[in-house]
Amino acid sequence: MPFVPVLRSEWIKIRALRPLVGALAAMVLATAVFSALAGLDAADDPEYDPLFSAFLGVNFGQIAAIAFGATAFSSEFQGGALRVSLAAVPDRSRWFAAKALAVGGPALLVGLLTGIVSLLVGKAVLDVEDSGPTWSAGLRGAVGCGVYLALMALLAAGLTAVLRSGVATMSILIPFLLIVSFVVGDVSGGVADFLPDRAGQAVLHETPDGSLGPWSGLAMTGAWAAAALLAGARSVRRRDA
Repeated sequence: MPFVPVLRSEWIKIRALRPLVGALAAMVLATAVFSALAGLDAADDPEYDPLFSAFLGVNFGQIAAIAFGATAFSSEFQGGALRVSLAAVPDRSRWFAAKALAVGGPALLVGLLTGIVSLLVGKAVLDVEDSGPTWSAGLRGAVGCGVYLALMALLAAGLTAVLRSGVATMSILIPFLLIVSFVVGDVSGGVADFLPDRAGQAVLHETPDGSLGPWSGLAMTGAWAAAALLAGARSVRRRDA
């Protein structure tokens, strides 16, 4: 089967699953709401970063992105759905590529929307005290936010293809992002700068203080996502459906 019809069929699957649509909506809502709440008293922080204050809610929005990527792939490992998919598309590499693109495309589009909404909300809150980010920095942050959320969704998708469980993936990634990454960052020096969340969020800081710059940080997160997807593709090719 040609690639385009395969991609279209995978997109239809994602659009038909309400939890996936809900996860995309939650990505926008959680990021914007928590960014607005954080911005209300951000200027009182001695380490105040006007750009990151406008996008602070991405720490919550990324959970929705992970849930989207994990759920999209875990649905294939329930009730023999993967056997049906591979019966229609025997080329497992082609099927996996279409599935990954069907996850990454919507995640990127919604991520960019999330970045724009968060920027507008953040500036509206922060500019009340003339403490908001500049438009040039804000636009960089909005684009970076979209790319970062898409990469986190793909990271979750690849890990789910390896573990064959969305619950296992979220049980690993969410505690890691919310707890472990901060603990490691406090004791590891510059090593934590290369973790997927810390690296990717460098683009959301006006002046990143880690080892990586805004775009090199995103590239590092991209490398993590690519490694997870390659491992997931290898697992799909070699294991029984």
